[in-house]
Amino acid sequence: MNVSSWPLAGILAASITTAQAADPVAVYTKGGAKPAAMACVTCHGAEGEGMAAAGFPRLAGLSAEYMQKQLADVASGDRANPIMQPIAAALSPEETKAVTTMLANKPRPDVRPVGRDDVVDGPGETLALRGAWERNIPECVACHGPSGVGVGESFPPLAGQSAQYLSSQLNAWRQGTRKNDPNDLMGHIARNLTEDEVKAVSAYFAGLTETGAGR
Repeated sequence: MNVSSWPLAGILAASITTAQAADPVAVYTKGGAKPAAMACVTCHGAEGEGMAAAGFPRLAGLSAEYMQKQLADVASGDRANPIMQPIAAALSPEETKAVTTMLANKPRPDVRPVGRDDVVDGPGETLALRGAWERNIPECVACHGPSGVGVGESFPPLAGQSAQYLSSQLNAWRQGTRKNDPNDLMGHIARNLTEDEVKAVSAYFAGLTETGAGR
């Protein structure tokens, strides 16, 4: 190879490396190009189903745009997560887009249909379907959709996540360690919930899937 061919060879090598780094399966199962971008599969399961016992969330079926925002917020420190922060910061924009798009296209768990007109029984179901308007707490399904299946890019699914994960996030909002929502909407709601209510509403949404994400 003569000297004049090196620039082209370098460009081609860089292109190949970039393409490999943005392979979503490789990013998910082996990690990104940077060593700190560890494999997602270790904590989030073979199919993005999450690990309920450890409190790691399900990623399969979440909005790609929602996941991209959360990774950006974690990387910048706007959403505190000491485990995920170095991983998110090490992912390239191409890797982030590729892996979140792949995960968004994975199937969601089947969710038992419920709505605001259903009969409620217990504090978790009451909060989910009726809210507590005397404390300015809207029903969860008002924003997160029927059965808590999620709405668009801003309101993620609640059903299908584990009770451990949902409780940890509500407590993070309550304590102010998570505050990356518009106008502090979730912070305001969570701070008006009691500890028992956090556990109850988390268990309710976790139990809406056939597999029971709360187990």
